[in-house]
Amino acid sequence: MVRVGEEVADALAAGRPVVALESSVFAQGLPVPANREACERMVEAIVSHGATPAVTAVVGGRLVVGLADAEVERFLRREGIVKVGARDLAAAATLGVDGATTVSASLVLAERAGIAVFATGGIGGVHRGDALDESADLIELSRVSVICVCAGAKAILDLRATAERLETLSVAVLGFRTDWFPEFYCAGTTIPVSWKVGSPDQIARVYARHVSLGMPGAVLVVNPPPEAFRLDKAVVDRAVDAALAQVRRAGIAGRGVTPALLESVERETSGASLQTNIALLESNAALAARIAVALAAAEKNR
Repeated sequence: MVRVGEEVADALAAGRPVVALESSVFAQGLPVPANREACERMVEAIVSHGATPAVTAVVGGRLVVGLADAEVERFLRREGIVKVGARDLAAAATLGVDGATTVSASLVLAERAGIAVFATGGIGGVHRGDALDESADLIELSRVSVICVCAGAKAILDLRATAERLETLSVAVLGFRTDWFPEFYCAGTTIPVSWKVGSPDQIARVYARHVSLGMPGAVLVVNPPPEAFRLDKAVVDRAVDAALAQVRRAGIAGRGVTPALLESVERETSGASLQTNIALLESNAALAARIAVALAAAEKNR
């Protein structure tokens, strides 16, 4: 049902570390040519730390884990690529479309392929001003047994409500060398996390115990953006407020909201938010690779 790329399949068969990546961040989330830079930096970060990257997507109706280089190029050019969440996978496969997978869909595909570690930028969550407008990412995090490395939730969301929802859904949240839930562009200082971990090995051991206990759902590892790229919280708050106002005035709704908000925040911060976004994607990929290496080493020593 899921086509696993040859390099990824070889790595999984040999027990070597693999990190899954979403394709929507490249095909819809980031502008051209920043999407290419982000993709290349994430892939290089994973490879340089000893793991194999596996970009997930839907290609001509095939559910794919581990896009070929030519397919990655096509997704970066955005040639007829639709956005695919977890609920869309069956329809996208049946209708034979090319689809870039969001966090929710990528989590599903990673688990189906037997990949335990997934890296992204920021997860979706509860939208500001509407507690009923909630990303499917949260539901899938409560269902799939995968380690998800992120910089918290996207700053355009209601971060406190998102953290509360994660608790309600019993999603385990680990702060990597932080006591606070990151605020995507900022380190975060207002929403505490229950557990602080200091190494990829600790994360691997928590996940192994999580699985052995038969606990459902993911282990969410929140990793603050690199210090050199963190933005001032007041600057981010002003930019997000302005972006929300612009989107409301434009009447944008549905799947177009998040890309429009991120684009508006980029304008409001004179491009600084985009550089932070790329830096945190690379940082999360590197951490995910280190966790995958630790998991693979522990498995071999069992």
